[in-house]
Amino acid sequence: MVRLQKFLAQAGIASRRASEVIIGEGRVEVNGQVVTQMGVRVDPQTDAVAVDGKLIQPLGHRYVAVHKPKGVLCTRKDERKRPILGDLLPADWDLKPVGRLDRNSEGLIFA
Repeated sequence: MVRLQKFLAQAGIASRRASEVIIGEGRVEVNGQVVTQMGVRVDPQTDAVAVDGKLIQPLGHRYVAVHKPKGVLCTRKDERKRPILGDLLPADWDLKPVGRLDRNSEGLIFA
């Protein structure tokens, strides 16, 4: 069992905080019942969760090996708009680098 807002975040719907807003707006249903309170627990294997009428499927874990070229940062975002590892991957993957390589290093990194 997992909290509903965490399930939505893990499914890529929104961040946990944004998921709380979506829940509070009454846009989420669990097993056909509208949920507006925080802390509701769901079982991703048995409960049917829908947002705006669309059934949400839990995402499995995804791991990838990426060749990081020189000049690319191993971070999720950069305020100075420099190239980041996420630029090399599809935007909807939302992966986090495991470890890091310096900006001027290149090599294999897992995300």
